[in-house]
Amino acid sequence: MSERVQKVLAARGLGSRREIEGWIERGEVQVNNRTVKLGDQVDEHDVIRVRGRIVRRPEHPHRWIVYHKPVGEICSRSDPEGRRPVFASLPRLKGQRWVAVGRLDLNTSGLLLFTTDGELANRLMHPSMALEREYAVRVLGEVPPATQDMLREGVELEDGAARFDSLEEQGGEGANHWFHVVVSEGRNRLVRRLWDAVGVTVSRLIRVRYGPVVLGHGLKTGAVRDLETREVAGLYEAADLPVPDSVRTRGRGGPRRDPRGKPRDQRPGKAAPAGKARNSRAAREDGWSSSPPKKPGKSSSPAGRGGSRGAKPAGGRPGGGRSGGGGKPGGSRQR
Repeated sequence: MSERVQKVLAARGLGSRREIEGWIERGEVQVNNRTVKLGDQVDEHDVIRVRGRIVRRPEHPHRWIVYHKPVGEICSRSDPEGRRPVFASLPRLKGQRWVAVGRLDLNTSGLLLFTTDGELANRLMHPSMALEREYAVRVLGEVPPATQDMLREGVELEDGAARFDSLEEQGGEGANHWFHVVVSEGRNRLVRRLWDAVGVTVSRLIRVRYGPVVLGHGLKTGAVRDLETREVAGLYEAADLPVPDSVRTRGRGGPRRDPRGKPRDQRPGKAAPAGKARNSRAAREDGWSSSPPKKPGKSSSPAGRGGSRGAKPAGGRPGGGRSGGGGKPGGSRQR
């Protein structure tokens, strides 16, 4: 069966679909010694070369990991300013490369997904998938109910109207107040820009969920974990792709195990798997919960009207959107 060359190369883990399309446009990809164009197709008998090197069939099954990104790292492979790239913290691969699923800005921490399956990464990031991204947000000062309602209904940004699919208060002390918000699009710095549009200052931003995958409490900042089989299967289902055989047979996507036969994340002294929240000092400080999100429901926050500094109602969409889940600082269950 013939498929577009960029799709084949992405599936073999050479990079994201967008990266590979750039290689093709620059004439760096040949099929049977002929330079290809975007849209050209190949089959299993064709010989593909990238920059003169033959692309072999994958010798290793794909991998899928979560990285707990710290503040101060960039989502690029290199940086002229010398800042540390997130890729420097990932496990080394042979014959494959990591593809990031989305990005986080320099001052945002939390969940980053990586995989060697470029086709999966491309589908997960595609706007048509509308996968939910959930964030724990710490803001300065009180946020009136009318302002919260405006953020749910929509505000006008420089690149069009946007809104939070859900916004829930999670408590706080003094000048700091925590919220959990959910968006289902990947516009650059969208969460920060929405808060800024209504005159609210974000002092901390942590991504705690991407689609069906939750960050959880057991993963320290700067650490990596392999996704569990159920998490990987959930990603393929969310992307409307068939689940690979290596996932069904608990290949390299399963949890790592210790010599005694128990998954490492269930050994004494280790955090419970995602979905079994535990109270911890880190959880209280970060203000997020590892409990899995419940089914969408209406927000219980009071409706309100009115404006806020610098914001214009977008109109046409009701507040109280889907609930993406969340927990109060301290590891309480998400709602």
